[in-house]
Amino acid sequence: MVAKEIVPGVFWVGALDFDRRLFDELIPLPEGTSYNAYVIHGSEKSALIDTVDPAKEFELIENLVKFRIERIDYVIINHAEQDHAGSLPMILEFFPDAKVVTNEKCRDLLIALLHIPAHVFHIIKDGDTLSLGDRTLEFHLTPWTHWPETQVTFLKEDRILFPCDLFGYHTASSELYAVEDAVTLRSAKRYYAEIMMPFRNSIRGYIAMVRDLSPAMIAPSHGPVHKNPAFILDAYSDWSSDSVKNEVIIPYVSMHGSTQKMVDHLVSALMVRGIAVKPFNLSRTDIGELALALVDAATIVVATPTVLFGPHPQVVSATYLANALKPKTRFASVIGSYGWGGKSADTIVKMLDHVKVEVLEPVIVRGLPDEAAMQGLDRLADEILKKHKEISIV
Repeated sequence: MVAKEIVPGVFWVGALDFDRRLFDELIPLPEGTSYNAYVIHGSEKSALIDTVDPAKEFELIENLVKFRIERIDYVIINHAEQDHAGSLPMILEFFPDAKVVTNEKCRDLLIALLHIPAHVFHIIKDGDTLSLGDRTLEFHLTPWTHWPETQVTFLKEDRILFPCDLFGYHTASSELYAVEDAVTLRSAKRYYAEIMMPFRNSIRGYIAMVRDLSPAMIAPSHGPVHKNPAFILDAYSDWSSDSVKNEVIIPYVSMHGSTQKMVDHLVSALMVRGIAVKPFNLSRTDIGELALALVDAATIVVATPTVLFGPHPQVVSATYLANALKPKTRFASVIGSYGWGGKSADTIVKMLDHVKVEVLEPVIVRGLPDEAAMQGLDRLADEILKKHKEISIV
C-alpha cells in the first residue's frame, strides 16, 4: 500500500480493505473500508494517530518503513475499538519507547481489550495539549460518538482535525481526499445511520465544538480526508436535527403472500396521497439500506406475518435494530396477518420503547386480507397523511 502526504510532515499511513464485506459481523460493507492512521512530524517529537485493524497491521508497518519513520514518540489512540487500536501491541514492539496518549476511559478499555501495560500510558483530559516542538496537538473528549471513551485530536498549526469515527464513512478508495458529490454524501449518510444515529443528541453539541475549532481539514478514521469540512459538517447538522421528511418506510416479511398483499396496497395508498414510501423486504434487504432510510423518515410501518404467537424473527431483528438506532421517526404502526392466534402488534410496539413515537392503530387481519382489511389500510394511510400535515412536512 502507498502512504500519502496530506501536508508537509503529516502523512496517511493506514490500510485499505477492498475485500471486507461485513463489519462487527453485522454491518454490510458494499464498498469495503479503510483503517486510517496518520503520522505527524514535529521539530522535536513524532506522533502516530490511531493504528489499523489487526488484519492489516503489516501494511501499517510497511508504510512506516517506506516513509523511513524510525521514531514514534507518541501513539495517540482516539478510540479503543480494535479496528482503530488493534495494531497497538505490534506498534509498541517496533517502538518500545513510545507513550500511548489517551484518556482514562480509553486506557482502561485498552488494558482490557489488548492487555496494554499500564506504565506506557500518558493520560490526557479535555482541552489538554501535547507539544511536538513546532506542532501542537489539542485533545477534546467526545464521549458517545460511538463509545463512551472517544476523543478527537486537533493539530493546531495546520488546523487538521482527527475525529476518529466521527465524520467518516466505510469505503476503500485510492483517493486521499473526499469528492463532494451525491455518492460520497450517501455513503457518509449510511455510515451515520449505522454507527452515529443513536448518539445524535450528543453529536449536535460536538458539531458546534468542531465548528468553533474551524478546521481546514477533517481526517477521519474511515474513508477519505475532507478538504472542505463544511461539506460533512452541514450534512451532519441536517441528519442529527429533529426535522423529518414526508416519508414512510415499511420493513416486512411475507411467508404466504398475505402480508405482501397488505404491503402492496399500503404502498399504493401512500403514493396516491403524495407520501414517499420505501418498502424493505427483509428476506432480501441489506440492513444498511434500512438504517439509511431511518435517518429522515417520519413514519415506520412494520409489516409481519405471525410465527407461532408472535412476529416473524426477521421482523423482530429489524425492529430491534430500529429501536437501537433511535431514529427521529415520529409515528409508527404495525400491519400483518395471522392464522390461528398471536400478539404480533403488541410485541412490535413494546420493542420500540427507545423510539419516541406515536403509535397509530395497527391493521392486523386473519388470513388473506379482504376488502375490509384494505379499507383499514386506507384509513391508516389517511391517518399518516393527517399526522404528517400536523407536523408541517406535507
